[in-house]
Amino acid sequence: MNAPASFESLAAWLDTHADALDADQSRASDVLPQLIRGHAAGVGVPEALGGAGGTIADAIDTVAAVAQRSLTAAFVLWGHRTFIEYVLQSDNETLRADTLPRLLDGRIAGATGLSNAMKYLSNIEPLQMHATRRADGFALSGGLPWITNLRREGFIAAAAFDHDDGSPPSIFAIPHDAPGVERSDDLDLIGLRASNTAALTVTGTVLDERHRITADARSWLLRVRPAFLGLQCGMSVGLARRALLATAQAGASSREPIHEESAALEAALAEQHVRLKQGVLDGTFFERPAALFELRIALVDIVTRALSLEVQATGGRGFLRNQSGVARRVREASFIPIVTPSLVQLKAQLAQQRAASVA
Repeated sequence: MNAPASFESLAAWLDTHADALDADQSRASDVLPQLIRGHAAGVGVPEALGGAGGTIADAIDTVAAVAQRSLTAAFVLWGHRTFIEYVLQSDNETLRADTLPRLLDGRIAGATGLSNAMKYLSNIEPLQMHATRRADGFALSGGLPWITNLRREGFIAAAAFDHDDGSPPSIFAIPHDAPGVERSDDLDLIGLRASNTAALTVTGTVLDERHRITADARSWLLRVRPAFLGLQCGMSVGLARRALLATAQAGASSREPIHEESAALEAALAEQHVRLKQGVLDGTFFERPAALFELRIALVDIVTRALSLEVQATGGRGFLRNQSGVARRVREASFIPIVTPSLVQLKAQLAQQRAASVA
């Protein structure tokens, strides 16, 4: 599926404002409306549900196309589109009917909030949110230090909660205006500053079954993880692609000495992009999550090497303000390895799996 025609105007806007989105928190309110106008959020959502049609692979391509121009906007799109995926994969039809139209038209921003849950799934850390059953629903408490797309104009965030009665952990969709929900000021990031990234605290917030995405967090997370990480990998694909394009457009004297290395990286990126989409579509990454972990690690390596080539090809011009986007992309590339699950966490998980298979 090709990107919608309206994506061209979104691409032009991103090209114009990418540096400002990276550096200026005050531009945060602009990002989601532009993504909605460009029909980026509805890609991979069935037309019968109000989306643009296509598959999750098409959504990955859309994240990559946005990341090629602005990682800040791609990070917002990843959060928003991933929350949409949660709603699509939930059995809660009431939640889907209530939230999906508002997510697709941008009235509310979707925030994944499941980094803690993904670490919990990999036995990296316990859940940080807790639920107490009450007659009128569940009283929720806890805090998450880092969530993207907590748009001040309105958001709904997913978070995983353990239960005091010993039942399996649940995942709830937390509306911004529910009593006890508090968003912090934006985190003081060195880049991606217009991404509406903040901490979220819930204190005695009461939600009922209408807000529960799943009552069995572990099984549901295993099912949704390929989309969560697949969409995230789209950010790496787009950023690496842009760096390699900039390298190819450099002057011949700078480009030729590194041509072979650049061509090899382009081929590797194309091959991994195909594997990424295929593995999400055919169930490989559900059956063999280690394959997805390894692919994410490999993509980060390509991003790092691609940015190194762009720096070499751009030369001193890249060190001048407002002369190229290379400085911004270097900052963006430094963020890619630490997005949850980080490379350190993925490598630790793979090492544990290898050790278990040998034992």
